[in-house]
Amino acid sequence: MSKRPELTTFGQLMRQYRKAAGLSQEVLADRAEIHRTYIGGIERGERNPTLLMIYRLADALGIPPAKLLETESTS
Repeated sequence: MSKRPELTTFGQLMRQYRKAAGLSQEVLADRAEIHRTYIGGIERGERNPTLLMIYRLADALGIPPAKLLETESTS
């Protein structure tokens, strides 16, 4: 099964913000109150997070949710 390019792009952007914040996948997962493996799945483009999950992840990263939907990172 091929990965959707939108999911891959989202995952790469989320990884950039996570690393810029100096967070491990485990710490981000703890902050977002989700399982660590879910973070890895998102970052690899294997998961399609819901809108509510995007808000939780953004809050855990300390950024506005819209930043996770940008096609190019400004950080």
